[in-house]
Amino acid sequence: MSHTDYPFQATSSGLRELTEVEKRKLADDKQVVSEFKQNKLEKEAQRNWDLFYKRNSVNFFKDRHWTTREFEELAGITEGSTSEKPVLLEVGCGVGNALYPLIAESKHLYVHACDFSPRAVQFVKDNAAYDPQRINAFQCDLTKDDLVAHIPECNVDVVTMLFVLSAVHPDKMIEALQNVYKVVRPGGCVLFRDYGLYDHAMLRFAKGHKLMDNFYVRQDGTRAYYFTKEFLNQLFVSAGFKESTNDYVLRQTVNKKEGISVPRVFVQAKFTKSDHPPHR
Repeated sequence: MSHTDYPFQATSSGLRELTEVEKRKLADDKQVVSEFKQNKLEKEAQRNWDLFYKRNSVNFFKDRHWTTREFEELAGITEGSTSEKPVLLEVGCGVGNALYPLIAESKHLYVHACDFSPRAVQFVKDNAAYDPQRINAFQCDLTKDDLVAHIPECNVDVVTMLFVLSAVHPDKMIEALQNVYKVVRPGGCVLFRDYGLYDHAMLRFAKGHKLMDNFYVRQDGTRAYYFTKEFLNQLFVSAGFKESTNDYVLRQTVNKKEGISVPRVFVQAKFTKSDHPPHR
């Protein structure tokens, strides 16, 4: 399936092909960051994201008006009748770049929104559009804080995970997804979009930033994992979900000023919770 109205974007079941230069660059980058530094990064992960939001405030990410275009499930809950009260959970809400456009489109949507960074959650609450009758914003480390402490079990219709799981250490990703699973109602779903393997951002890392295969640390100490759709499927299925869709999104981002086009790769997927989930 390709997005003809967005000529620089297409979906694909396969990875994008690397150039010979890109292949050599990845092959040469074998040295990983020391275990001491890796442990330090894990310990300071929340602090590094909090500092990110301190530096950038609410100005780093643009509002994500594309979510209802990319996910028909979101369009459905924002356009539904006012007699329905759909419940959304946004995991990794940041400063609200996705939730506030959705709230503006739907007068009946209720949103639970959580983030690793206390500072980001405070920015959500400081927004003039914040309404505690419609938004429940709270700080949460998905890998250890039980979501059921903030959200009733089996309460959520739709979960969005947009560029959030990539920031979690791969060893803890299943725990995070099992946490999410508990609050999704039977028949509910998770809508996922994140960095894909061979994304331009991955290929830009200089030596000394590799933590393990497909997992890198940025200059500011925040980390990013670059997914294959097979690994993503393995994670979600292990947490109890079923795959509905799972593809690569291949885009060309054009920098007109510099006259260059760079390849972006994302993984976009939908995973559902069975109407009759097994006892776990």
